Amino acid sequence: MNQQLRNSRMKLSGGRIFWREIGEGAAVVLLHGSWQDSGQWVGVMDYLRQDHHCFAPDLLGFGDSEHPQIHYSIDFEVECLAEYLEALKLRHVYLVGHSLGAWVAASYALKYPDQIGGLVLLAPEGIQLKRGENTWQSKRQLLNRPSLIFKLLRSLRPLTKMLGLHLKIEQAWNERLQLLEATAASQLLFKRRDSEIEAELLQEKLFQVQIPALILQSQQDTKTVAALCQAYANLLPKAQLKIIGEGDDTAKDLSETVAANIREFISVIKP
Repeated sequence: MNQQLRNSRMKLSGGRIFWREIGEGAAVVLLHGSWQDSGQWVGVMDYLRQDHHCFAPDLLGFGDSEHPQIHYSIDFEVECLAEYLEALKLRHVYLVGHSLGAWVAASYALKYPDQIGGLVLLAPEGIQLKRGENTWQSKRQLLNRPSLIFKLLRSLRPLTKMLGLHLKIEQAWNERLQLLEATAASQLLFKRRDSEIEAELLQEKLFQVQIPALILQSQQDTKTVAALCQAYANLLPKAQLKIIGEGDDTAKDLSETVAANIREFISVIKP
């Protein structure tokens, strides 16, 4: 059994994709979150490698995959994933997704249900919550705010420090820089037309997914993430919600627990 982590690349119609791969057995494909890449899953893959063949691609526009200058959409990522799996002749897989990756995974299950044995979702995006529960609008405003405003506020640091606002301003500035650097994620989540994003949201579609699903929620997840996990658990007909330990990044901080839950879930539903 080959237990070495392998890094590979492949040319797809949309661009060159990079992925990490290890193990043998049932195929498990792990999709990273909005501000992450496939490295997020290395710990989980290490625990799964004995009895599962793990594939963790960087989505197009992320990590070490190509960053084509295109208009990104969830459907684009779904079709890239379909082309990738077809090229590797992976016609029956278990999909694991975190955040944006969970949105892509659930969308893939809607479009290609016969290819998916089960879904495991962590901190899933892709559902519009009630007003006040979703952070999209505030991040969009932060991203689109002119940089001149931040430069002016930062130049007034003695005054903002006296008012107790300097830490909040620095935090917003650093978050804005992160959003600007993550071009594909920012476009997918914030920089498209409202009507385009709404057309790819899943709250009116998840009832069609008749695939077993496991939603993993950390005890440390924010109220927004907890609300998203609960919404997915309520809307997916064959879903169960499981609350596990504490971790800011569930996939990294709780990798052994996440892997154990994935293994148990697959063992129960595997034909």
